[in-house]
Amino acid sequence: QVQLVESGGGLVQAGGSLRLSCAASGRTFGRNGMGWFRQAPGKEREFVAAISWTGRTTSYADSVKGRFTISRDNTKNTMYLQMNSLQPEDTAVYYCAAARTYFSGSNSDQYDYWGQGTQVTVSS
Repeated sequence: QVQLVESGGGLVQAGGSLRLSCAASGRTFGRNGMGWFRQAPGKEREFVAAISWTGRTTSYADSVKGRFTISRDNTKNTMYLQMNSLQPEDTAVYYCAAARTYFSGSNSDQYDYWGQGTQVTVSS
């Protein structure tokens, strides 16, 4: 089992930045591919970014490419999402997720463990 706890969400103006953190505990963190997903009100959950367990491989949704950066520090059992140039359409609950494989990309079905989510609200 892997337990995940997100933090760092909040209210920010358009053009601002936030950094989300996902603290993991339980089984060895470093061997899990990880990802960030988000869900806006009335919409389905969507992929944001993913990272391999070594951190060498990453992928991003087109909507956040160039603005968001995913990273991880396996010594701290923590994954991050640096979000810059935030826009109102980025408003959502952001979830971190862990897979049992090296890298699971954008397919949410490949992720076995999920955090409770953290709210990000971007005002115009």
